[in-house]
Amino acid sequence: MARQREPNGVEPEFSEDDIQRAQLGPRGVPGAPDPAKMTPQREKKTPKHIDQGHTS
Repeated sequence: MARQREPNGVEPEFSEDDIQRAQLGPRGVPGAPDPAKMTPQREKKTPKHIDQGHTS
């Protein structure tokens, strides 16, 4: 079965990291919860509105 290629400029639905995380879990342990969480300081620093930039 041939794999269908995505056209240039289109992100795939899942990245290789997403596929590995689904198979092995977030820290390489299947079924384990993801211990990473955003700290309050990082949450304050993260912008709420993200400027997509200019197209030209």
